[in-house]
Amino acid sequence: MSDDRNTALHETDTATIPVERRRRTGGRGAERIRKPSGTKYLNLVNNLARTELLSPGALDDIHEASLTILEEIGMDIILPEARERMKAAGADVTPGKDRVRFDRNMITELIASVPSTFTLHARNPLRNVQIGGRNLVFAQVASAPFVADREGGRRAGNQEDFRKLIKLAQSYDVIHMTGGYPVEPIDIHASVRHLDCLSDIVKLTDKAFHCYSLGRQRNLDAIEIARIGRGISTGQMEREPSLFTVINSSSPLRLDGPMLQGIIEMSSRGQVVIVTPFTLAGAMAPVTIAGALVQQNAEALCGIAFTQMVRKGAPVMYGGFTSNVDMKTGAPAFGTPEYMKAVIAGGQLARRYGIPYRTSNTNASNTLDAQAAYESALSLWALTQGGGNFVLHAAGWSEGGLTASFEKFILDVDMLQMVAEFLTPLDVSSEALALDAVRDVGPGGHYFGTAHTLARYETAFYSPILSDWRNHETWTEAGRPTTYDHANRIFKETLAHYERPPLDPAIEEELDAFVVKRKKEGGVPTDF
Repeated sequence: MSDDRNTALHETDTATIPVERRRRTGGRGAERIRKPSGTKYLNLVNNLARTELLSPGALDDIHEASLTILEEIGMDIILPEARERMKAAGADVTPGKDRVRFDRNMITELIASVPSTFTLHARNPLRNVQIGGRNLVFAQVASAPFVADREGGRRAGNQEDFRKLIKLAQSYDVIHMTGGYPVEPIDIHASVRHLDCLSDIVKLTDKAFHCYSLGRQRNLDAIEIARIGRGISTGQMEREPSLFTVINSSSPLRLDGPMLQGIIEMSSRGQVVIVTPFTLAGAMAPVTIAGALVQQNAEALCGIAFTQMVRKGAPVMYGGFTSNVDMKTGAPAFGTPEYMKAVIAGGQLARRYGIPYRTSNTNASNTLDAQAAYESALSLWALTQGGGNFVLHAAGWSEGGLTASFEKFILDVDMLQMVAEFLTPLDVSSEALALDAVRDVGPGGHYFGTAHTLARYETAFYSPILSDWRNHETWTEAGRPTTYDHANRIFKETLAHYERPPLDPAIEEELDAFVVKRKKEGGVPTDF
């Protein structure tokens, strides 16, 4: 609607309607009580036509340029064991050097063995998620060093807030997985932090989860915790992926030791690896989006190919995270037109290879404001049109990923549910076409009291979590609450009503015993 049209309607409302009629009542007169969503958002499918940003020729150009990088320039591989495995697979490895080069045909052959779809298993089978194809999975914000809410402000990550964010993730079905640690709880020593955090995740949620690849022992502990949580054997665990890790290349063109070790430990045991280059155009990647995509693709293909060297057919995702920086300050920018282009083009590349595609719901705002909403909305639009399969940081990401925000979590959940509703196929059954209702009402009537409306009014439309549809007068009488106010109230109400999902006492006992044992052994070595 144009500004002129809005102005005309406003003038009509205030100038020609008698004063006693301006105070509207009825459905907009009070804040609505919103019912829980139930389980309607567990398995989302995106059947929309994908946006094709790149022509077939341009897609080929990016693909070939990436292979040229791997063939001529190569990657620095900072782990001797990984270089040995690559050499055995036919890569060009010079003894005593980190640089490894890869024949393009070898890369093409290796990535062909990646499964196009797979199931990631949770301890509650109802929470299993299908990865790849047209499936769409949302995971909570991960790895933020800070946490924030309106009362407490921005503060360092801690165990109490970590647990609260995990509980929020459990409370909404549209959050299919917990991601990594939503905030890093630095009040737990790093040597045992993974034990406490992953144990909490198993107890407080029944959804699939993530482990950090920060050394071999952390991977092994996480795999064992996931196995215990599901109550299955090691063999079944290898057949049924139940844990995922994110492998970030150290852009440009480098994979470091912990990341490579993580691929070895996870892929060799059939667990899920998401290879995600962190390519910010103008900083760690060329300033052009096309150049950044070429580098992203080269780094992603290298990591993905390595998973197949470790174990042919190991489940893996193609991660796209290319965005740009603010060229005035060097700060990362998200939810930008450049990010949208990179997300959509990344989806085309992933589909070209038949590999599930990971993206993110991003923004760079420092608070819950219009910037936070529109940058996230643009991110969600791009990843939906671009065919994203797995969305990390889907809820709670703020300040470019530095802060996990309780209020932003609620805003994001609302937007994710709106995306899910939008993706629901339009019902065009004979009942939905409503010819009988139109016949009953005829010209000049209304549909409020028809049998057709009364049978459907409670579920006919999506009921937003945060939108305040009261009229101006009633909203003013209520104190003019903002979206920030509503989100603050709702996250607290949600936590107050949280219920811990059932866990077999024998499993919990085994889990606790494992954590105690590993703590007595010292957890993992640290330098402090």
